[in-house]
Amino acid sequence: MEIDLHKEIINLPKLKLAVIGHVEWVTFLKVDQLPLAGHISHAKDCFEEPAGGAAVAAVQMSRLINGPVDLITSLGKDSFGEKCYERLTELGLNLKVAWREKPTRKGISLISKDGERAITVIGDRLQPIASDNLPWNEMKNYDGIFITATDKEGIRLAREAKFLSATPRTGEKTLKNSKVKINALIGSALDPGEEINHDELIPKPDIYIATKGKSGGTIFPYNQSYKSITPSSKEIDTYGCGDCFAGGVTTALSANLNLNQAIKIGAYCGAECSTHYGPY
Repeated sequence: MEIDLHKEIINLPKLKLAVIGHVEWVTFLKVDQLPLAGHISHAKDCFEEPAGGAAVAAVQMSRLINGPVDLITSLGKDSFGEKCYERLTELGLNLKVAWREKPTRKGISLISKDGERAITVIGDRLQPIASDNLPWNEMKNYDGIFITATDKEGIRLAREAKFLSATPRTGEKTLKNSKVKINALIGSALDPGEEINHDELIPKPDIYIATKGKSGGTIFPYNQSYKSITPSSKEIDTYGCGDCFAGGVTTALSANLNLNQAIKIGAYCGAECSTHYGPY
C-alpha cells in the first residue's frame, strides 16, 4: 500500500480530539528469549513509560494534528499515577483525571531479539466513568473521541461528539448496554481479548475494522480487505501498533477524510510504531 502521508496530513484541519480510557505504567524489557518454564531469561535493556491503549492512541493523535489532545482517564493516587501524569503531559496531552484510592495499574512488556512479545498487567484497570467529576458536559465540542474504557453512561455522554470510535476492549457488554451508535469500532482480529460479534450491537457501528497485523485487515459491513504498509525500517517491537492504527483512523475520520485515506494513515502509524521499542 503506497501513501504520501505528508500530503494526507498537511491538509488536516485544526481538530479538538479526546481519548477516554485507561493508562498503565509499563516496564519494557528487551530479553534474549521469552521466559520458558524453569528457565531464566536475561534483560538486555529496560525502560519505563506510561502506556495502555488510551495513552498510546492519544499521543499518536496529538502528533498527527501537531497539537494537544485531551486524555480523559483515571489514575491511582500513587507515585506511578503521578509519573504517568507528568510524562503524558510532556508528550503533549491535556490530562483530565479521576484520581482513585487504588494503585495505578502496572505492566511488563517483554520483547525478544526475534520480535516475539509477551505482556503481563498487574492490578485492576482504572477507568473514568460518567459519575466522575470530568468534563462530560463538553463532549459536544469534540470533533472526535476514541474510547478504550468507560461505563455505558460514559459512552452515552461521549456520543455527543461529532465522531465517536471505540475498541472492543471497552467491553462487549458495556458497548451493548450503552445502546449507542459507534461510528467506527476498531479492534484486533488476532487478539482474543478483542473478540466481538459486532453484528449483535444494536445499533450496529457504521464500520467495524478488524486488524490483522502484517496481513492488513477487513472492513465491515463492506467485507473489504486492506493491505498493511511496509515500515520505513526494521520491525523491532509491535507494542502499541494497534492503538496507533486506531488513533490514526480516528483522527482522519474526525477530519472528514474518506475511509480509504483513514485506513492508509492508520496503517502507516501502526507500521512506524513497530520500528522502535515501546509505544512512542
